[in-house]
Amino acid sequence: MATDYDAPRRSEADELAEDSLEELKARRNENQSGVVDVDEDASAENFELPGADLSGLSGEDLTVKVVPKQADEFTCSVCFLVHHRSRLAEEHNGQMICRDCA
Repeated sequence: MATDYDAPRRSEADELAEDSLEELKARRNENQSGVVDVDEDASAENFELPGADLSGLSGEDLTVKVVPKQADEFTCSVCFLVHHRSRLAEEHNGQMICRDCA
């Protein structure tokens, strides 16, 4: 098919401007789907993983040993995580910043 490249081009906006209200309503109904979006996070709560029986932990107290910050560690002033001195990227006015936040 031959194409006349000198003819004015019509965009979708031009075509939509000429459509009647009834055609637009019909097109809107065609584009709508009957499928309902499902939140995957909400449905994931109903799945049970094999070998992941945590029911015995409900009455059990979990203990964690907390170790104080060591002399070769610092607390990042941006993310507030404790890092080893080798992770120090920069220090401004006593504010230490780790490599991840720099």
